[in-house]
Amino acid sequence: MGNKGTLLKELYTNISTTGAVTFSSKPLVDKMLSYAEFKGAKTIVELGGGDGSITTGIIERMDQDAVLFVFEVNKYFCDVLEKVYPQDNIKIINDSAANLDKYLDGGKADLIFSSLPFSLIDKPTRKEICEKSRDHLLTEGKFIQICYSYLLKYQFKNYFHKIDTHFTLKNFPPAFIMVCD
Repeated sequence: MGNKGTLLKELYTNISTTGAVTFSSKPLVDKMLSYAEFKGAKTIVELGGGDGSITTGIIERMDQDAVLFVFEVNKYFCDVLEKVYPQDNIKIINDSAANLDKYLDGGKADLIFSSLPFSLIDKPTRKEICEKSRDHLLTEGKFIQICYSYLLKYQFKNYFHKIDTHFTLKNFPPAFIMVCD
């Protein structure tokens, strides 16, 4: 995936939108994705494609006939992702996750994965992303979020019925995984 040095420079240059000091580690990605049932999932959404570390894990696990929508506000990251994932069933979208409804064409997602930096996103946009994620998730679907603050669990309680929280030290910094349905 692209030149790691250039990707890291872009990450640090735009920390206010990337919200990260490093990319998600493979153990964190594997743990996050382990809470999802990929078999039979036809529509999958990723909020915050970044360097593609979660994207790669999703593609490795998803069914051949599934479609993955990857939302990323950083144009540079989108350009890199489009080069790495030219498949027709991988849609790289340079737009805010708050607009996910415009791309799902009235459909709903089986799975939504997010690494968005919710603590850095303004409250109205955060609310819109959570509402649209909830409203465009199938009843049996899951919204799975990586975050670095346990307090975000209380925010997600406003939108989801059940939230299971998991913690992993196998990332820098250590992270929480919120599994919401």
